[in-house]
Amino acid sequence: MGVVRLGVCVSGVYAAFLLWAIAQERLSAPFTSTSPHPHTSPNHQSKGDKFPSALFLNYAQAVASSLSALCYLLFNAWRMGNLHKSLAEIIGYNQLISTSTSRKASVKDVSQQNGSEKIPNGHSPSTPQGERVTVKPLRKTLPALLFQVSLFQGLAGPIGFLALRHISYPTMVLGKSCKLIPVLLLNVLLYRRKFSPHKYLVVILVTIGISLFMLLAETSKKKKGGNDSAWGLWLLGVNLFIDGLTNSTQDQIFSTYPSLSGQQMMFFMSFFTQLLLLPALIFPIPSNPLSLISHLPLPLSGTIASAPITFAKPEILNSISFIISHPDCLLPILAYALLGGLGQLFIFETIQHFGSLTLVMVTVTRKLFTMLLSVVVFEHTLTKGQWVGVGVVFGGIGVEAAMKRREMIRRTKKDK
Repeated sequence: MGVVRLGVCVSGVYAAFLLWAIAQERLSAPFTSTSPHPHTSPNHQSKGDKFPSALFLNYAQAVASSLSALCYLLFNAWRMGNLHKSLAEIIGYNQLISTSTSRKASVKDVSQQNGSEKIPNGHSPSTPQGERVTVKPLRKTLPALLFQVSLFQGLAGPIGFLALRHISYPTMVLGKSCKLIPVLLLNVLLYRRKFSPHKYLVVILVTIGISLFMLLAETSKKKKGGNDSAWGLWLLGVNLFIDGLTNSTQDQIFSTYPSLSGQQMMFFMSFFTQLLLLPALIFPIPSNPLSLISHLPLPLSGTIASAPITFAKPEILNSISFIISHPDCLLPILAYALLGGLGQLFIFETIQHFGSLTLVMVTVTRKLFTMLLSVVVFEHTLTKGQWVGVGVVFGGIGVEAAMKRREMIRRTKKDK
């Protein structure tokens, strides 16, 4: 069943995000307006306008993700005969509000002194006998951890886009190909998670293989971009660090709160993401953010010339007016949001049952398998270096599969 589940998760991630990428590419192209532009001649054919707000698209995807998770949880509750439960139980809200304290059974912790119970940590004797109440630090509670990963996820994308302005495309591709390394290291350093020795070998092989495959592609020679600045490389490093924090913290949540399902985590992360994005959508923001810095005291403002602060129209109003005047953008927006939500279902299912390392391995190899499919279907060609990269990646996957098989045989013998 584990192999079948992994196959379904991988297929779901590949299919959903392949179609999602198509919708994303369509949204980056211009849309034709149904209303004529002012100061434009009727005989002049407009090339169209691009969608004005990436923030609105992120918010739409967060809404679609939370709705997808809710639908899945309700369907699963119906399938398991648990629809009699409250909605709070189904979505895991009861776990969210009850995890600031946890009870640990330990009869030794209750001692008798002068005929009365003495409870450690100064807790009241009304605590059930044989149990100790452990109060978790705020940063380790489930709401705080979920809010952290939502914040991390919201920051990673904009920082990645900003980094791409200061580094070349191949450098960004190479950095993203090495995503397995920060995920592994932060799991070990922050949360003291232990991995089998072969996991480190698999991570190294897959990282090297994907890097070779991406960097030695013929298309990468055409996307030279500019020179890599130190600022751009630093931003890329921050982006990878945040990715590692996100995935390792998700692993920690499932390890600490095993009763939380992947779809429940997905629902709350999407909900927190909406809370983070909503103020930026509905409130006007400065047209030029640097104008705020120019009004700070001299050591902070630096050499930036003082400029008047002007506020732009709220993002949500810009987006709605654009949709009204460009109705053909509505279908790509819906496809982008819904396919992203569907893909997230498979992503969180993978994290819950197989961990973030497996998920990242799936996502970083997605382009490789897409390219291999295009070789078979459209008779495209790969360079010799790319074939070497493919061989190294499959070598890493083969090591993982062999170790999994050995572990299954060992468990079967123990059961007998």
